Amino acid sequence: MTNDVHTNRHQVKIFCTGGTLDKVYFDALSEYQIGDPVVCDILKEARARFPHEVRSILRKDSLEITAEDRQQIVEHVKAEDCTRILITHGTDTMVETAQCLQQVPGKTIVLTGAMQPARFRNTDAIFNIGYAIAAAQHLPHGVYLAMNGQLFTPESVQKNREAGQFEQIQDFK
Repeated sequence: MTNDVHTNRHQVKIFCTGGTLDKVYFDALSEYQIGDPVVCDILKEARARFPHEVRSILRKDSLEITAEDRQQIVEHVKAEDCTRILITHGTDTMVETAQCLQQVPGKTIVLTGAMQPARFRNTDAIFNIGYAIAAAQHLPHGVYLAMNGQLFTPESVQKNREAGQFEQIQDFK
């Protein structure tokens, strides 16, 4: 999907890789599937008016993302002319992918995801996507994670599974 409302420095390329954000459950007893990227629907419903393009490059739970998949993500970002990148990603291995992306110079790269699928009523997906888009449009070049209304760098964050959130590593200075 492309939205070419205006061409300016705030254009964002959105790469979707799957994860909880895009999970679809058919009933309580079934396995999930990674569905179509929900970011297009979220942006349409929000009447987003910034120039963006969405591209699905993987449809995997982040626990299934391999080193080869991470390299594929890095190559897509390197090859992209746009310097402002948002990557939707599963939360379990988002930090590892962010660390791999640190080798890409001259771009603002923001990763986000969700603890609950976007299709659920009580989800953090919509908030996290909006927050990550704003971050991608305004932060200086570098790699960031945008979760729970906070920004982190790949070396300063960990996922706290019990609390269902990302948090600053205590010893990071």
